[in-house]
Amino acid sequence: MCPPPDQPVTANGSGNGKEEMVPIVNDGPHISSSTNGQVKKMNENVAEQPPAVKSHKGLYGRASDFLSNTSNWSIIESTLREGEQFANAFFTLETKIKIAKMLDEFGVEYIELTSPAASPESKAHCEAICKLGLKKTKILTHIRCHMDDARLAVETGVDGVDVVIGTSSFLREHSHGKDMTWITKTAIEVIEFVKSKGIEIRFSSEDSFRSELVDLLSIYRTVDKIHVNRVGVADTVGCADPRQVYDLVRTLRGVVSCDIECHFHNDTGCSIANAYAALEAGATHIDTSILGIGERNGITPLGGLIARMMVADPEYVKGKYNLSMLRELENVVAEAVEISVPFNNYITGFCAFTHKAGIHAKAILANPSTYEILNPADFGMTRYVSIGHRLTGWNAVKSRVEQLNLNLTDDQVKDATAKIKELADVRTQSMEDVDMILRIYHTGIQTGDLKVGQSAVLDKLLEKHMPSRDASPNGSANGNKRARIEGATA
Repeated sequence: MCPPPDQPVTANGSGNGKEEMVPIVNDGPHISSSTNGQVKKMNENVAEQPPAVKSHKGLYGRASDFLSNTSNWSIIESTLREGEQFANAFFTLETKIKIAKMLDEFGVEYIELTSPAASPESKAHCEAICKLGLKKTKILTHIRCHMDDARLAVETGVDGVDVVIGTSSFLREHSHGKDMTWITKTAIEVIEFVKSKGIEIRFSSEDSFRSELVDLLSIYRTVDKIHVNRVGVADTVGCADPRQVYDLVRTLRGVVSCDIECHFHNDTGCSIANAYAALEAGATHIDTSILGIGERNGITPLGGLIARMMVADPEYVKGKYNLSMLRELENVVAEAVEISVPFNNYITGFCAFTHKAGIHAKAILANPSTYEILNPADFGMTRYVSIGHRLTGWNAVKSRVEQLNLNLTDDQVKDATAKIKELADVRTQSMEDVDMILRIYHTGIQTGDLKVGQSAVLDKLLEKHMPSRDASPNGSANGNKRARIEGATA
């Protein structure tokens, strides 16, 4: 699960409150407001900084930029279709309804459901979700290019039907066994039937990047002439790279006048980059799933696409989607399919906005955009600076000193930091450890028992006030941490 915004995570992601992270709030240009009222504001007089991202476009933008839809695109969210193909997935109707309502609140333009031809339950679920009366989101179902499937689909009450058939030689020979003449004839029949019901229709090739270009362009041109809403490009096996995607979509953009939808699998790690390349080339719709779940390694993750597009046009993304819901969406789906949100997950992973290196921490305190291209506050998240380790810097420790309302000079903070680093050479210090060390140090300075540079004296003070553990770097690190400081006050 992703950590809630008011509970910093531990080094192992457990979020049990004994973390080694300092929540950092900065009211500079990268951050609009604090998400933790207990954290003292830092650097209140930060000078105005340039934006973290500058557009590559300008007076001399590339001619191809005129095709770009990176500021004009829509999401077809396929967790309830592609996501059902994930190895661990089994969604009850109750779970599907919960996810559908959340996706509607998040603001996706479309939700794609499993074909009603898949099973009686799939048909019943499709009908139930169509009756929810979602406010923003249209309901689609994904079917084979077959009249029987089309008839079932239109009976469910969906807003649109996504038709697909394999066009590569691999699938024509080893899957459905049909040639391009049969595919074209059947596609026209299915499309005309669905259109007659007054709902949207998309026609997609399957395994597009292993299909013959002449076959693809021929059938896309044919279905465009009978006015499909969208044509689809599918990297079914995840073999495509961004350059291939750009070339195919740009070529297709010159052939059809309808919208272009793209579906990218992540078998070779290119799904997000491919989605972005497709939009640059003129695509209009991207298929996603929450956490990227789907067949094999899944498809373009919703959060990953949002992260990429926030860099391209943050105001456009923030104007369309309720970004603070992303963490909750991912938690719900992760629980449903019995997986954990990865530590390095886009935006919501517990390491996404965590800073550790001392040089990084200093810059982050001055201006977060130095080492963050995304603003965690846009997603209801909080940044953290990890300080209980050997790489920590005194600027990060100083921020914690100020949050604890301790009165220490820079030289004293540096001295305390040296002790933290010394102890961290034995084992990483929890946030609780760091706070106790700082309070003991502060009390020693205030009473006159300790001066800067008196490491041995500090060791004795730590041993006295932290009796449950040996504070010496040469001692045991296995003591429990239940004992609390008495008399070492702020």
